[in-house]
Amino acid sequence: MAENAVIDVKNLHKVYRTGQVEVKALRGFDLTVKPGEFSVLAGPSGSGKSTLLNIIGALDIPTKGQVLIEGHDLSKLNAPQLSVLRRDRIGFVFQAYNLIPVLSGVENVEFILMIQGIDAATRRKRARDILDRVGLGDQMNRRPIDMSGGQQQRVAVARAIVSKPAIVLADEPTANLDSKTAGDLLDLMEELNEKQGITFVFSSHDRNVIERAHRLLSLQDGMLVKDETMAAVN
Repeated sequence: MAENAVIDVKNLHKVYRTGQVEVKALRGFDLTVKPGEFSVLAGPSGSGKSTLLNIIGALDIPTKGQVLIEGHDLSKLNAPQLSVLRRDRIGFVFQAYNLIPVLSGVENVEFILMIQGIDAATRRKRARDILDRVGLGDQMNRRPIDMSGGQQQRVAVARAIVSKPAIVLADEPTANLDSKTAGDLLDLMEELNEKQGITFVFSSHDRNVIERAHRLLSLQDGMLVKDETMAAVN
């Protein structure tokens, strides 16, 4: 494993097969991310960004290659161990939100805290506090079906960060947000990055996200074609 790496990806390949059709989503991808990085994966649709995030987050299995998270080789962990890793160390923001439809916004956010065994009063306070910070303090008792896409996205972001994970993987986190709301969320994530040392890896087409990056990773055809260290914006 690379020294001091929180994410270490080596020679990663991912091939999807549908009948006779073969799609090579990742082609020998290598990446090392150190703790506290604020990185953005950029590239056209189909370049492998979402596939890479899903594999790093132990939601998908590579066809070939190795992924280490905080020194743990994902291929050597069993299903319960992978579940604990995802629960305690990784926060996710999905393009499709993946909210639980029968739960309210605040219940969706506190769900991860519940399965971590945190008591009801503490988890409700933490969920309410984080929803206030993403601007949903007056909407937290609504169910996803009664929320706009942007509101659901903010619930998804709140859920990803409420447990203070070591890593947050965010797939197009600002895609359904207006510029002010997106900016406010990015401010919050930058604050968590700076004050709590949470490592963020985004995929995004959003220029506002890309301009915040400390490191810009450009993908094309499943390969890393450029790795740039960016000047700090703030």
